[in-house]
Amino acid sequence: MFEDPAAPILHDSLPEVPWAAAGTRRLPGTQPLAMADWLRVDTAFAAQMGLRERLLAGTPETVLAEAATDPAREMLETVLDWLPPDYRRDGDRVIRPDGGAVTLDRDRPLSTLGRLHVADFCLMEKTGPEHVLTAAVLCFPARWRLAEKLGRPLTAIHDPVPPYDGDIAARVQRMFDLMRPEAPLWRVNAALTDDPRLSQPEPNHGRRVAPTGRAGYIRSERQGLVKLPRSGAVVFSIETRVIRLAALSAAQAAALAEHPITEAG
Repeated sequence: MFEDPAAPILHDSLPEVPWAAAGTRRLPGTQPLAMADWLRVDTAFAAQMGLRERLLAGTPETVLAEAATDPAREMLETVLDWLPPDYRRDGDRVIRPDGGAVTLDRDRPLSTLGRLHVADFCLMEKTGPEHVLTAAVLCFPARWRLAEKLGRPLTAIHDPVPPYDGDIAARVQRMFDLMRPEAPLWRVNAALTDDPRLSQPEPNHGRRVAPTGRAGYIRSERQGLVKLPRSGAVVFSIETRVIRLAALSAAQAAALAEHPITEAG
């Protein structure tokens, strides 16, 4: 077992919550991203990296869609350029804040990315009318499987998400088309859940359903959207936090009571 549900990897707070402000409540809820704040290191970093190492070693066919392509290498170089100051470079090795050493392998950029940071990284390339998922390292999916989404466009990827209708799909695709490398974006989502596991690669048999038990947790994804200057591909990064519902601040809990989360996790 890679993850013990009896000892979940939890955060003790949420820095951002989508329900607290009108701009983030309304889909897609994107905000300008400061690149220095793109990739974070927090109190759960070491535990999450340990789980990622186990998943990449034990089930690479589930969590990894490798691509030795120029856009994938450009994604790796961009992440290396913006790693937080807690990291150290030692030739072809990167020393993570938890002490883990990662040898840079530019022929396996997604595998390298998966061991560098707690974020999952998805590469979106426009090969027709929509951007398509062409490569990814996805250790912490929320009830979907990478194999089901690989090679599919934005609309098909988001089909199980109830609020993601045709109008929003068109707006998101237009946003991807108009993105500029110098103007990255971020957004945050949140969902009630009764399952605190970070890695939930369950097959998708239709739209998401509500928790089956008491929803004692909130799962939140802080997502980054960074357009690569050479290839024009878009990096979609996902940093996942799970906290106990009781760990919300008083202000966050009051805002949640006023604006309940309707999306199931």
